Amino acid sequence: MKKQRKNKKRMIELNGDIKYTICGEWFPEAYPAYRSEKWGRGDEDPLGTEMRLFCACERWAFNRLLGGRSREELKQEGQRVFGLNSRYCDDAILKARAIIESQKELQALEIKETEAKLARAKKKFRWAAKVLDKAIKANDPAKIEHAKRAFHGRKARVKKLAAKLAELQDHKANGTIPKVVFGGRALWRQICRGKASREEWRHTRQNRLYARGDETKGGNPNMKVAYQEGRFTLAVTIFHLSEQKGTDSKGRPIMTRAPRVEGELWLPEKHRLKVWELLLSGAPYNVELIRGRDDRYRVHIVFTVTAPELVTDPNRGYLGIDTNPDGVALANVNYFGQPEPWPEGFTVPYPKALHKFAGEFQTIVHPNGFLYIKIPELAYSRSFRRTYLIGVLAQVVVNIARVLGKSIAIEDLDFGKDRLDTHKKFNRMAANFPYRKITEAIIRKAYKEGVGVKPVRPAHTSTIGYWKYMERYGVTIHHAAALAIARRAIGFKEHITKELKQKIQAIKEKLNQKANSLPGEGKGMTRKVKRQIMRLGEKVSVHNGLDRYKQESFYSVWHDLKQLALSSR
Repeated sequence: MKKQRKNKKRMIELNGDIKYTICGEWFPEAYPAYRSEKWGRGDEDPLGTEMRLFCACERWAFNRLLGGRSREELKQEGQRVFGLNSRYCDDAILKARAIIESQKELQALEIKETEAKLARAKKKFRWAAKVLDKAIKANDPAKIEHAKRAFHGRKARVKKLAAKLAELQDHKANGTIPKVVFGGRALWRQICRGKASREEWRHTRQNRLYARGDETKGGNPNMKVAYQEGRFTLAVTIFHLSEQKGTDSKGRPIMTRAPRVEGELWLPEKHRLKVWELLLSGAPYNVELIRGRDDRYRVHIVFTVTAPELVTDPNRGYLGIDTNPDGVALANVNYFGQPEPWPEGFTVPYPKALHKFAGEFQTIVHPNGFLYIKIPELAYSRSFRRTYLIGVLAQVVVNIARVLGKSIAIEDLDFGKDRLDTHKKFNRMAANFPYRKITEAIIRKAYKEGVGVKPVRPAHTSTIGYWKYMERYGVTIHHAAALAIARRAIGFKEHITKELKQKIQAIKEKLNQKANSLPGEGKGMTRKVKRQIMRLGEKVSVHNGLDRYKQESFYSVWHDLKQLALSSR
């Protein structure tokens, strides 16, 4: 259902604790000597049979939960239908329930995004209709043909979005969810087009086995991780090979001991000590076994650890971060909102695991408290490589914050799907911009290391940096934006200073036409620039007396200053 990624770590805050996921690889060695005639198929090994039965139980439970069946009822029936034990069957039901709950939670977001897209599509459709009318009046065949294609395309887009919105609203009114394709909708479409085989489809739909942890039963009774003779092992219970040997006093079946498939478990070296401590403590852990298309077994071990105490102090200031497609800009800001020089002997820790080519990790340090970390590959590398580089970048940023003893101030940007319907250039930028991955990686790493993180509203930070701090400190716009972000995290208001008023006045005088100049749109004081300066004159005089949230609102003075900067380039 969901695409899994290799060597991926996830940490989620939950009631003050951290859910920590470690990914490894399992090499099964000892299989049971016999097969089940009832549950097995062909030359399928017992582990493959168990995974197929578990996935089938999950799909079976999903359909019946939608029909209103209860968990306890399905738990008892599922054991008879699929030959799984009570815990495996319950885990499959819980995974099916999680899919249903997530789909219902996403409905409100999908409806909101689709409404925004539909409104924008209707607006573009009206524009296309006007362009077509003008082309027909002008009687220009080339323009008419081009306008017709645009008109029909916009019309089809509106029709498609309206149908999708109606479907989502019907699901919400009826308490249902859209169709869920186990195995992946993209792969199913490839199969329908003849681009993928049915064997690949079946393999994808029966390649998982999941078991929850239990503190009272030594961590995880069905999929047990152990440390023996200097190596980690994993033993997976194969319950469909267990047979009934009688009944107890209450009529419940008594089963023989289920055999296990055992093998060596490889874990990344940096996580081995943590897993060893987990096993010694007897804490519960969840295990998910995933068989890839290459028939290799990936293991995801999930456990909960206590959140560490903070090692940073917000009273010392913040490390402001401005995220860009090729790296991050940092600003070391003290509690008074001013850039603070780097400590004596400060050096940026260079990652040990890189060295792919010269210049893949560049650092530009300014002595007055500014720094830029550039990784050019972020803008064009493949998904796995980009994820790895983002993890490296997050590690370096958090290490710098630990050395300074300062919390991290970061933008709380949102590139929602409702915005990906404007024009090609923005769509390409928003799709390739790894901002969300960078932000999540920094927050996860900081939370793990005990470094504080404070997200702030991103409104106008680049504009504030451009007008107030870029020229003053002789830095780039990205460094100036990072300074504005850190100041906002501390709680400072951005006032209109005398220097800024003088800059606006200088631009006004520069744009005024000279006595002997010829008028022309785009030169001198155009109508657009004149309107902007008139609005600025009204807003600048009252800006400093406004509340902070009004100063940061969309149509504040900074919005007009941004338009003025773009118009006077």
